[in-house]
Amino acid sequence: MKIIVDVMSGDNAPLELIRGVKASAAENPDVEYIMVGDSDIVSKIASDNEIDISQFELVHSTEVITMEDDPLSATKGKTDSSMSVGLRMLADGKGDAFISAGNTGALFTGASLIVRRASGVRRAAIGAVLPMSPPVLLLDSGANINVTAEYLLQFAVMGSAYMRTIHGVEKPRVGLLNNGAEETKGTELQLEAYKLLSACPLINFVGNVEGNMVMRDKCDVLVTDGFTGNVLLKSIEGMGKMMLLTMKDLFYKNPKTMMAAMLVKSDIADIKKKFDPSEYGGAPILGIAKPVIKAHGSSKEKSFKSALRQAIFCARTGMAEAISGDMTELSRLRKEEKAAQKVSEEN
Repeated sequence: MKIIVDVMSGDNAPLELIRGVKASAAENPDVEYIMVGDSDIVSKIASDNEIDISQFELVHSTEVITMEDDPLSATKGKTDSSMSVGLRMLADGKGDAFISAGNTGALFTGASLIVRRASGVRRAAIGAVLPMSPPVLLLDSGANINVTAEYLLQFAVMGSAYMRTIHGVEKPRVGLLNNGAEETKGTELQLEAYKLLSACPLINFVGNVEGNMVMRDKCDVLVTDGFTGNVLLKSIEGMGKMMLLTMKDLFYKNPKTMMAAMLVKSDIADIKKKFDPSEYGGAPILGIAKPVIKAHGSSKEKSFKSALRQAIFCARTGMAEAISGDMTELSRLRKEEKAAQKVSEEN
């Protein structure tokens, strides 16, 4: 297995990303890593920090897509960027998965246009694993600001395939994020999506899920538009950080509370780990023909290693192929439904 890694993109590139690759390689000796970036810069940074990268293939690129660049930069303008070169390598079959901590819009657009979407997929979506118990896959979490009910149906099918292959959930429960649990709640989009999701035999739809119920084990897959999903994701991450800071202030308030903290130290560590974004590392772009993972832009060694673990899981489990198969079946079912509806209207 070969993982193609963009080591030039992100706030802490290339040093922390090189360290992440090195740490991942130590845990996965059967995996090959191809680092893409300016070979002179990468080699010098590695040498200056005493990191031996001789075991990795290094593919040279001359440009870097910044966070401020246009989403079309990967296909127009900076075609020799580390992101563009890596995506073309994946498309050409030179690796099994690609990972980048770079510009989300450019990665999403580049993956869609260079690697291409899987058959039947109208819009790919960014999936984010929410730190719940059990975990919840949120999609879309930022790529598609405007969606249709048909897109939400596709997100539900893709998310179900992901949770089934990656997390082993046999019949993932799909929820529709809404402002009420009743099926009559929401805008026209939610009302139409509710009907499509309810009628789809490929998913286990459990109905509307309100924002305050997401943490209460109501679903395994939560679908919504990218704007709402991103707001929810950032809100949950922010709330987690606030809770940890509040606990810290409480336990360091006086000697008595500090003694209490020592008694529950391991439990506090478990809570901190649960809300630590670096434990998940990256988000898969679902609907692309081959695995593409978006790592956090601020990734450091630990976070990037976690994102690489995500890429390895996706490649090993055949996640992209599972999504492609389910989407092909969904396309067939939707064509049959529309044909039957047309006949009914004519009669």
